[in-house]
Amino acid sequence: MPTKTTLRTWLAAGAIAAAPLAQATTPLDEGFDDFAGLAAAGWVFTNASASPGQAWFAGNAGVFESQAGAAGSYAAANFLSSNLVDGAISNWLITPQITLSGGETLQFWARAAESGFLDGISLHIATGGGTALSGFTPFGGTGVLGTEWASYTAVIPALAGPTPVRLAFEYAVANAETANYVGLDTISVVPEPATALLLGLGGAALLLRRRAAR
Repeated sequence: MPTKTTLRTWLAAGAIAAAPLAQATTPLDEGFDDFAGLAAAGWVFTNASASPGQAWFAGNAGVFESQAGAAGSYAAANFLSSNLVDGAISNWLITPQITLSGGETLQFWARAAESGFLDGISLHIATGGGTALSGFTPFGGTGVLGTEWASYTAVIPALAGPTPVRLAFEYAVANAETANYVGLDTISVVPEPATALLLGLGGAALLLRRRAAR
């Protein structure tokens, strides 16, 4: 029969070993290696700009290369989102439906091509899994982007337990004359620390039960 000291040691080891496994299974993990397959995977492209032009598209390695992966494996949007020279840009890239409980962390990388423009990305969330823009609520954004890849994080708003949601990245610039070109890459959602710890402890408890039964 294991002693209490041995059990504590196993519990600590199990929590440390299991927590990374819990975090490795993320509800959203996208690196845009297959941009052409996004629609089939549940991603939605909605351009609500004034006189809508080009939707989000596969990155152009000639402008800049991706944050990770193949040179052009990122999502991009530019001033051609509006067909009007001075049109308001509101170009949305909406994730597939995922289930979140609130408190998770959204992580992604973004950048602009040149300084002197007002390029930025706004974040939105909609519960229920719908894609109508009226159902989305803002919860963060990048502000004006710099000209090097930078990592951004945002905490998912509180939800009433596990809830089907969609997240959205909106390329938003009030006037296309002040817009240029943005890139978005390496998106993931990771559990809140408490959830990851509980999952880890659950794995440790299972390990203890198996060993105690021997």
